[in-house]
Order: sequence, then C-alpha cells, then structure tokens
Amino acid sequence: MRYLVSGAAGFIGSHLCERLVNEGHEVVALDNLITGSTRNIGGLLGRVNFRFRECDVTEGVPEESGFDGVMHLASLASPKEYLAHPIETLESGSTGTRNMLEAARRDGARFLLTSTSECYGDPQEHPQKETYWGHVNPVGMRSCYDESKRYAEALTMAYHRTYGVRTNIARIFNTYGPRMALNDGRVVPAFLDQALRGQPLTVYGDGSQTRSFCYVADLVEGLVRLAHSEERYPVNLGNPQELTILEFAERIRTLVGMDLPLVFEPLPQDDPRQRQPDITKARDILGWSPQVSLEEGLQETVEYFRGVIELAGTAPER
Repeated sequence: MRYLVSGAAGFIGSHLCERLVNEGHEVVALDNLITGSTRNIGGLLGRVNFRFRECDVTEGVPEESGFDGVMHLASLASPKEYLAHPIETLESGSTGTRNMLEAARRDGARFLLTSTSECYGDPQEHPQKETYWGHVNPVGMRSCYDESKRYAEALTMAYHRTYGVRTNIARIFNTYGPRMALNDGRVVPAFLDQALRGQPLTVYGDGSQTRSFCYVADLVEGLVRLAHSEERYPVNLGNPQELTILEFAERIRTLVGMDLPLVFEPLPQDDPRQRQPDITKARDILGWSPQVSLEEGLQETVEYFRGVIELAGTAPER
C-alpha cells in the first residue's frame, strides 16, 4: 500500500513510518519540524520506499495522488509545546485535518486521525469509555489542544457521513518510549532527564493524580490494526495500568538506583486528576491490548535517553 503520513518526524509518527516501511509499504512522510526531528527518521531516509518532505499541512499537502491510506498525526502534543504555540495547534487540528481529509477523499483512501485522551478533559467518569463526552474547559490554557482534537474528530466524522470517506479515529492515552524529545515537558521524559542527571524529581500538585503509560510499540500496533478496521467511531488506545505520579516517581528512582528527592510545584491549570483508558472496545474490535510491561518499556526508554544526554550539546535535534 501507499501511505501519506503527517507528523512523520515526530515521536509516534516516526515509529509508525518505520513499521509501515518495514512491512514493505511505500510512505510519503510530511513534517514541518516545529517539534519533529529528522534524527527520528534517520534510519528511513535511505530506504527506496520512503520519501520525506518538509511540509506544513496547514498550508496544504503535496498534489501527488495514488494513496491508499492517509494518516494525520501532525500536532503539537506536549503541554510545553502547545501552550507556546496555541494558534499553530488549533490550525493543525482544523485546517491541517481538513487538508489531509481532502487528500483521502481525492484518492478514495482510508483516513486515520490520531486524537487524544485530552478529549475527555479532567474526566468525571473513570475509567474513560469512548461514549463519555468529556469535561473540557473550552477557554482554558489547555483548550487549544483539547478543542483542536475534538474539532478534528467532528470534522473526520463529517467527511465520513458526507463523502463516505473510510475513517478511523484513535484516542491515544499517555505514550512513552525512545524518540520522545528530552525537553518534551511531559512526565516520562521530565522524570528520566532529571533522574539520569541525578537531580530531584519535580512533581506537580501533591502527586496523587494518575496516569496510564503505554509503550510506543504497543500503540503503533493498535494504530495499524485500527487503520485496517471498519470501526468509524473513536477507539481508546492506551495501557489501563493506572499509577499515581508519586508511584511513577518511585518506579523511576528504583530503575536508576538512586533515592532522589522530590520537589513539589503547583498543579497546572486544568491538569487532569485521573487518566485511565477503558480499552474494552479495542480488545473486542481489534483484538488489541498492550503487551510491553512498564519495566521493560522504561528500560528501553532509559537506554535511549542515556544516549541523548551523552550527545547533548554536540548537535542540534533538528
């Protein structure tokens, strides 16, 4: 098959492209490199079935056609980045999504949207099912990301209902693994960066808020299965193993073998208190559930970040 993938040089996008290329598919990869890095796709750049184009999908997509699948992953996904670029974040979810949907409509291709658990906001239902409509502050600091994804989902369903585009929507929960940016700002790279440097771990709030961490290889498997399914409504993809931030900090301290102190900072506005996916639908429809343990996934991630820290200051990331 022939795929058009946006956000291809990002954390999840690069792993997805690698999976598709290794399966023998042809991939045309797009990224404007605002948060992505060509380092993430360095191993693909010489492959005959992979082409990279620096491209901002909010301004348009390549006019070439003949795609079987269109996958829209472009977005500023970390709070640090989308709070710094709120307009670009909203544009990616709106104009960028429409441009990618038009490419799928033109070619009669399947379309996959990577949405987010942030559609649930600070949830009042726990764990979160796909039928839950969410508890989102539409004018809060985080709304640029939350509402961009909620709009992208609505636009995707509108293209399916109006034009018959074969669409899939993945609601992704916290994902971690190699190729996350060291300065991403999210809890996994933040804790690992501090731990590997022997620094105190920064905990926001009292640390009782919960998250569920899914290894990137498991997530990519779920995306591939979803992209070949006939399910049109959103599907949660994440690991239902729930931990408090304090419990996760203890896992990190054990992993690096250091009793690092904790430093507490105020909880950011609208930061979710609980986050745990109900993956019943993914199990039933896709036969999918996470296979990589947190310990195994964190070990792989630690080794990656050790290498990044060793290279820090010697070369730019993009």
